[in-house]
Amino acid sequence: MSRNVDALCLDEYLSSELKKRTHILECAWNQEHDEEEEEEEVKSDSGISEDAVSTHDIYGNIGNRAPNEFEKISRLTTMSVYIAWLALFVFAHIREYVTRFGFVKDLSSKESRKLKDFVPLFSDFEAFYQRNCYIKVRDVFERPICSVPGATVDLVDRVSHDGNWTYEYPGTKTNVINVGSYNYLGFAQAAGPCADQSAESIDREGVSCCTTVHESGRSVSQAKLEKLVAEFLGVEDAICFSMGFATNSMNAPCLVDKHSLIISDKYNHASLILGCRLSGASTKVFEHNDMESLERILRDAIAYGNPKTHRPYRKILIIVEGIYSMEGSICNLPGIIALKKKYQAYLYLDEAHSIGAMGKTGKGVVEYWGCDPKDVDILMGTFTKSFGAAGGYIAGSKRTVDHLRVASPTGYYSSPMSPPIAQQIYTSMSIIMGNDGTSDGAQRIERLARNSHYFRLRLKQMGFLVYGSNDSPVVPMLIYFPTMCGFYGREMLARKIGCVVVSFPATHMTEGRVRFCISAAHTKEQLDEVLDAVNELGTMSGSKFSRRSHLYKNRNIEW
Repeated sequence: MSRNVDALCLDEYLSSELKKRTHILECAWNQEHDEEEEEEEVKSDSGISEDAVSTHDIYGNIGNRAPNEFEKISRLTTMSVYIAWLALFVFAHIREYVTRFGFVKDLSSKESRKLKDFVPLFSDFEAFYQRNCYIKVRDVFERPICSVPGATVDLVDRVSHDGNWTYEYPGTKTNVINVGSYNYLGFAQAAGPCADQSAESIDREGVSCCTTVHESGRSVSQAKLEKLVAEFLGVEDAICFSMGFATNSMNAPCLVDKHSLIISDKYNHASLILGCRLSGASTKVFEHNDMESLERILRDAIAYGNPKTHRPYRKILIIVEGIYSMEGSICNLPGIIALKKKYQAYLYLDEAHSIGAMGKTGKGVVEYWGCDPKDVDILMGTFTKSFGAAGGYIAGSKRTVDHLRVASPTGYYSSPMSPPIAQQIYTSMSIIMGNDGTSDGAQRIERLARNSHYFRLRLKQMGFLVYGSNDSPVVPMLIYFPTMCGFYGREMLARKIGCVVVSFPATHMTEGRVRFCISAAHTKEQLDEVLDAVNELGTMSGSKFSRRSHLYKNRNIEW
């Protein structure tokens, strides 16, 4: 009996302590829902039907949109991929020994023998991997272009006679269908209103400000652009930067400090990861798009506080992306906003790949999910994908943007946006908004959605395993084996198609893939040509890994 009493007392004590720590956040949420339940009881007593009372799912009703798909392969296939990597490393070691004894000429860069007592500049494994693995497929990466990366692009021809260590350029070029560039709305054009107005801005303002923002301020074009971005997103203010990567990495440290906690998605971009590290804040990672994992970390953070100081965190910042560029998945924004409100955290949304490409009018995943932009504390995006330009922005409340104008290192150590680039973005964004008096922007958004659906569903119908949502213009097709990357990269180029192949370390060792980037500039004939080539290579290589193709077999896929 005494043991039961002690256990009850201990439970009551722990509950009371937890309530003290989370009363403002967790318990306040519960109290609100208790009040809502009481109101519902009163309504039911008053004769109001349950259908008249609106309900809200805290984890977001993701079923209203195309779900994210991550089909798993068999363990046998996974083991086969590991065996392929093992064989690759075995032959790499053999090649190392053969080179060391002089049978093969060593063309790699190595540490000088005079500096053998110094700390090495290169990691042994990274250098080994680059010499023996990456260099063998280097020809499918780093391909130089000599035209605008639109629906088609001109590639500079090159030949290597020493295993991709050096290249010779015969002076010719090859025109290929471009499914490897981020040109979602097709604004990467050498002619048209965007190009014309950008050229005119050079006559007015030049090509560079040749100084920092804090020394001489912004250009007129950038000031106009910042106002337009705020209007486009439906927020109070916005600030633009000349580099998209730095928009994340340099500004995250201005928002949090060592007394804060960052909760980051597992697949967040490298710029966000660097920003988290530079901020000095504690960082915890939740499983990709998993609301249960995110809520568990939020609850533990509030309940237990900072383990370093044994005090509560002063600020909790959730960082997610709109579309994940390697997975092709779309974040569950309604669920994240619900948890953010429940636990009184802040939300940082990176819309680099979704702004312009998602939503009925191109306003990103916020519009795609029908959310209020004011529920997102920090709206971030880049201009390199949908606007055919460069740079990035951060938008939100005027107070937040004013703070960044003063505190951001980019204001002290980098130049403001180039005037013609700012004008390119201004013109393309005006077209998306319909400010040019035409429906060109709306037609581009609709065409991108049509192309994305058609291309994804056709790949699935053919038997390929595709990650992500059918609404996403990023289409990762899994090929798994490292040797497949070189095969697809070279064979697609031989069929005059330029695509991106991705393998370790950019992805997990067992998840090599071909990443297609769909554009509104692509015609149905171009997409069909790409699909025919992929289907042929998939049959040749046996890389149709999906076990769900029967679900699409008799489906009539329309463009």
